[in-house]
Amino acid sequence: MPEMSLPSSRRALLRAAGTAALALPAGAMAPRAALPGLDAILNDPAAICRVAGGAGGAFAAPGPRRKLTLSFNANAICTVGATVAAQQGFFARNNLDVELVNFGGSTDQLLEAIATGKSDAGIGMALRWLKPLEQGFDVRITTAIHGGCMRLFALPGSGIKSVADLRGKVLGVTDMGAPDKNFFGILAARLGLDPIKDIAYRVFPGDLLGEALKRGDVQAITLGDPMAWILRERDGLHEVANNLSGDYADRTCCILGVRGSLLREDRAAARAVTGALLEAQDWVHANPDAAAEIFLPNARNTTAAQLAAMLRSHTHGDHPHGAALSHQLAAYIEELKLVKVIRPNTNPQRLAERIQADVLGEVPA
Repeated sequence: MPEMSLPSSRRALLRAAGTAALALPAGAMAPRAALPGLDAILNDPAAICRVAGGAGGAFAAPGPRRKLTLSFNANAICTVGATVAAQQGFFARNNLDVELVNFGGSTDQLLEAIATGKSDAGIGMALRWLKPLEQGFDVRITTAIHGGCMRLFALPGSGIKSVADLRGKVLGVTDMGAPDKNFFGILAARLGLDPIKDIAYRVFPGDLLGEALKRGDVQAITLGDPMAWILRERDGLHEVANNLSGDYADRTCCILGVRGSLLREDRAAARAVTGALLEAQDWVHANPDAAAEIFLPNARNTTAAQLAAMLRSHTHGDHPHGAALSHQLAAYIEELKLVKVIRPNTNPQRLAERIQADVLGEVPA
């Protein structure tokens, strides 16, 4: 088992034991529910190693094995936990038979598939999901997955050293609703820029953004890993910021959503798929080299070493749920008003509470 610091190991065990511990942002209190024997488990190094080493199964649904479908983008390294959960047996040990579906459609199509029962759960980006969830899809977010996969680049010597330097510049994006485009627009707004009037945007396919930057068609580009990391390393780009910059260091970006009817009909199954995925996320955090090898068949123009470095730069061991997740979602909802995505009169806390469900602190019946 790779060496882990005691605090990191304890956090992993807390999640695998199904407690209600909350990974709140820095400066906040994170009370955990008292469970019988929990302190004994936390002080048992062997138990810590069993969780980090891949034992899992702490969220197993009682009764017959559940068959579920999980939709995700297999080419996005953010979702590596889904493949790990299948290959390393985390789904099976939580009494699940999960079919993974590589979904290539739009966010609205994914959320519709989950809401209508064509898929039981799906992985996506918070900044992409919040607008359609505001509009009423019957999907609930049960946990965050990780943070740290969106990046903003400029050419070295361009004079763009911070997000504030985007004023009057052209920013290359993959689409006008991209989560990275909205995230850096939020940062710009917080620095006093009008992200709609002060920054121009041009859309390019992700694999052409680097060329557009070098040709001078745009002065900066933003996109997500793995392509972002590959372009930076290949073209020697300057990373201006990422979505762990500053006070976003503890903010998540990727989330798991489950169909509302599953929560109403079989909450234990929703808890099991959520917990199994987080056990896999903790395994990724503890074993980035092995996780990179698992993801490598889905990657192009990169190496396992590069993928492992990407995973280490993310926060796969930090995945808030419950009140902590609601707090982060509410913050994003308020911030998305700055880029004219969320309606001005939407109540952030009320919407956040409506679209998330805390299943991990429960004991299945």
